[in-house]
Amino acid sequence: MNQTIRQLLDTTDLLLTDTGEPATSTAATASRCRGAAFALRVALESAVADRLTAHRAPRAIREGTQRAAFLWLRGCAEAGVARRAKAVWSQLCLGCHYHQYEIGPTEDQVRAWHTEVAALVALLAL
Repeated sequence: MNQTIRQLLDTTDLLLTDTGEPATSTAATASRCRGAAFALRVALESAVADRLTAHRAPRAIREGTQRAAFLWLRGCAEAGVARRAKAVWSQLCLGCHYHQYEIGPTEDQVRAWHTEVAALVALLAL
């Protein structure tokens, strides 16, 4: 795991840490959760990019869309790991985008994503 990924995972922990303030606004909590989801998504994308680089994927794949990167990942990692990475990445993308008609990700969702991303980062680093 590279230093950037470690820092992004640590940032997620900081954003999810209870500040101890009794009346934290709902908007502030939602913003922290969405920010944590962004950090997790970037950490996962960085781990996938590192794996593709290690397996000498073409530059067009490494620097292209994430969809292409996840398709190529199937050849660089175990099928189950690639499938899990794509699934959590899709959920993180949904959690990162703001829509007026939806509430943001909950703290429990982001914690579950954090656990999954940390496990996937470790698996992709092997």
